Amino acid sequence: MEQNTGTRFTLKPHATPTDAETKAQLLADLKFGKYFTDYMAHARWTDANGWIEQEIRPYGPIELSPAAAVLHYGQEVFEGLKAYRHPDGSIWSFRPEYNAARFNASARRLAMPEMPVEDFLASLTDLVAADPSWVPDSAGSSLYLRPFMFASEPFLGVQPAGEYTYLLIASPVGPYFASGLKPVKIWITTEYHRAAPGGTGAAKTSGNYAASLLPQQLAAQRGYDQVCYLDAVQGRFLEELGGMNVFVVYEDGKVATPALTGTILEGATRDSILTLLRDHEIEVEETNIDFEHLVAQIKLGKVTEMFACGTAAVVTPIGELGSDDFSVKLPGGDFTQWVYDRLTGIQNGTEPDPHGWMYRLY
Repeated sequence: MEQNTGTRFTLKPHATPTDAETKAQLLADLKFGKYFTDYMAHARWTDANGWIEQEIRPYGPIELSPAAAVLHYGQEVFEGLKAYRHPDGSIWSFRPEYNAARFNASARRLAMPEMPVEDFLASLTDLVAADPSWVPDSAGSSLYLRPFMFASEPFLGVQPAGEYTYLLIASPVGPYFASGLKPVKIWITTEYHRAAPGGTGAAKTSGNYAASLLPQQLAAQRGYDQVCYLDAVQGRFLEELGGMNVFVVYEDGKVATPALTGTILEGATRDSILTLLRDHEIEVEETNIDFEHLVAQIKLGKVTEMFACGTAAVVTPIGELGSDDFSVKLPGGDFTQWVYDRLTGIQNGTEPDPHGWMYRLY
């Protein structure tokens, strides 16, 4: 989708931008979420005026009252997406309209104001346009974009705030797996749950991630990389990792992923993989996946691969599942790599984009 809704955010020039030599050094040593660009997008919403103060400002600390509602009641939502430099030097993002829609769905769930999709997209285009040299061009690199909104009104009281602040910051990042896809070990927790029916599982909000830190810490102590959660009602069905969706690949070529039940955060990567598989007439099912049955099938060789997917890593192969009473390894195969290559090819502009997923930022 080659279009641009920029210039809605007024640029406030940076007095002391990063010099070319320092920037080159940072772009040569990319680490996820460690370095940030010179600018950030800003907007504010109030009950009286709606969205105001839409600006591209120099990146820096923000002033926040100790009584800001977000610090006490947790009204905050965010998104994550990337900007990719294509071989011709142009800069594109992958399905940002999807992120805009999910951002607003999260906001509705937390009783926060929605941002017009055109403004959300303009914040991306205007931020990138302020200094496109921050978008790296090395293999597998990108500019990670983090839009977020929080309750900034200073008050103590359990009710929706009357003022919210929107910010968009950006960080140049390298490939998630610098030396190729690396299988991860997944701990299936039966003690903790990520979300319950009627909760905030389908919203991308900071509290969901805060609650995942202890299970993640306990899994790491056991030698595992990530945690996979089960449903909170029966404790039987796979849901998702702390921040990634899950797929199962069977020996007969069929693929399955947990069905969306309102407790799972639906990702653009997940949705895109489903579309790609159906494009290639690969049988794929969104369904409940009983983890005990899954473990038995892995032991019998009926499941050959599993992978997780999300914005940061795109696709991550799963090499082992474990819990208190079992541990099974997956043999692995070429399917996960095929999915990764198709998606990253579209994102980086080296593969056809039949669904018009790419959106030009610059």
